[in-house]
Amino acid sequence: MKKTLFILSLIILASCKTETKDLQSNNNTMDSITPISNEALESAIIYEANIRQYSPEGTFSKFTEDIPKLKELGVKIIWVMPIYPISTTKSKGSLGSYYAISDYTKVNPEFGNLDDVKNLVNTAHKNGMYVILDWVANHTGWDHVWLKSHPEYYTKNEKGEITHTVGTDWTDVADLNYDNKEMRTEMLENMKYWLKEVDVDGFRCDVAGMVPIDFWENTVTELKKVKPVFMLAEAWEPNLLENAFDMGYGWDTYHRMNAIAQGKETVKNWDDRMTQIDTLYQKDDILMSFITNHDENSWSGTVKERMGDASEAMLALSYCAPGMPLIYSGQEYDMNKRLRFFEKDTISKVKGKVWPLMAKLGELKNNNKALNGGKNAASYNKINSSDNKNILIFSREKDGNKLTYMANLSNKEVTFTSEKEGESVDFFTNEKLAFSKEKPLTFKPWQYKILID
Repeated sequence: MKKTLFILSLIILASCKTETKDLQSNNNTMDSITPISNEALESAIIYEANIRQYSPEGTFSKFTEDIPKLKELGVKIIWVMPIYPISTTKSKGSLGSYYAISDYTKVNPEFGNLDDVKNLVNTAHKNGMYVILDWVANHTGWDHVWLKSHPEYYTKNEKGEITHTVGTDWTDVADLNYDNKEMRTEMLENMKYWLKEVDVDGFRCDVAGMVPIDFWENTVTELKKVKPVFMLAEAWEPNLLENAFDMGYGWDTYHRMNAIAQGKETVKNWDDRMTQIDTLYQKDDILMSFITNHDENSWSGTVKERMGDASEAMLALSYCAPGMPLIYSGQEYDMNKRLRFFEKDTISKVKGKVWPLMAKLGELKNNNKALNGGKNAASYNKINSSDNKNILIFSREKDGNKLTYMANLSNKEVTFTSEKEGESVDFFTNEKLAFSKEKPLTFKPWQYKILID
C-alpha cells in the first residue's frame, strides 16, 4: 500500500512538473517580445505576407522559415493577408479571393492549421517582430456560416435577397448589415479570439472606410482591454485615425510617386501633397508609405511597369518620407511580375539589387531618429533649389539627428544649386560632401542621395 502511494506521488509530482514546464514554456513564448507600443512604431517597417504565393508550397510553415531573414530588412511588423477558409460559392478563379471568408475563426487548410499560425506568431515574436492579421469586416463569402444561421446579419435588396456591396463588382462576397447589433457583437468576439488564442498584435482592416466608424471606435476600445494592439486601416480618411486606427494608407502619396515617375507630374505635386497631409491629418497620425502592395501589383502593375528607371529613387523616398514603409512579398527579391490573385503563383526568391538596398534602408530607418515616422515623428522641412520642378530636397530632424534626401525626379540630367549648406556624409558611400548655395550640382536622371548631416 505504501509502495503504491509512493508511486502515485511520483506520478502526480512528475505530472505537476510537466504542467509547470508547459506553462513556463507558454509564458516564455508570450513574453519573448514586449507589447506593441507607440515607441516601437517610430522606427517600424511593415511587411505584407502573401502566404499563398510566397513559396511553391504556399504554407504558413514555409513562410515561417524565412521570418529570421526579415530581420535583415529591419522588419518590425508582419501583416499576414487573410488566413481564413475561402468560400467556393460564387468564387472567382480556381482558388477564390482571400477576402471571401467562410469562417472568421478557422484557418484555410491550404495554408496549414491553427498550430502553424501559432508557430508563425511565436517565431515572429522571438525574432522581435509583431504580427497583425488581415480582417475583412465589410463582407463575407457566400459560404460563411452566418448566411444560414443569421441571415439577418446581411444587407438585403428590395426583394429581400442578400446582396453584395452596392457600387462594387464584388459578386463573390455578401455585404454585412451594420445596423444589426448582434452581428457587431459577434464580429468583435471573433477578433478577440485571435488575440486570446494566438496572441496576434492587431489587425489590418480591409476597406475600413466602408464600415461605420463607431463600430471601429467601440471595437478597438474593447480589443485594447485584452492587450495592446496595432490597427491599420485600408483607408485614407483622417477621422478613422482619431479614435480607432493607428495608421492609414498614404494613397495620394503613392499616386504622386507613380505620376512623377511617369512624367505626368513634377516635384511641385509632391510638395503639394506634403502640405495636404499637414492640413488633413493630426501630428500623431501615421500613414503607410509604399510603392507596391497586393492590389497594386496584381491590378496596376509591377514596380518596374509603373515606375521604370525611377524605381530605386522612389523606394528610397518611401523610406525617407514621413510614415511607415511597406515591403510587399517578393518586392525584396526584385519581383517583376504581376502575381495572379485568384490562382496559385510563386515568388522567385533570388536576391538581386533590391535586397541589399532594403537592408541598408532598413538599418537607417530602425536606427536613425531622423526617420522616425510614428506618433512622435521627425520633422519634415522642404529645402528649395534652383529647379524646384525637378529637384526634390528635404531634411528630417529629431533629437539631434538630421538627414537630407536629395533627388532628381526627372528623366533628364539637371544642374542646379540649392539652399543646403554645410558638410554631410553620403549614407551609401561614407564620402564627406560639402554644400553651399553657390556650388552647382549635376544629377543624372533619377539620381538621388541620402545625406547624414
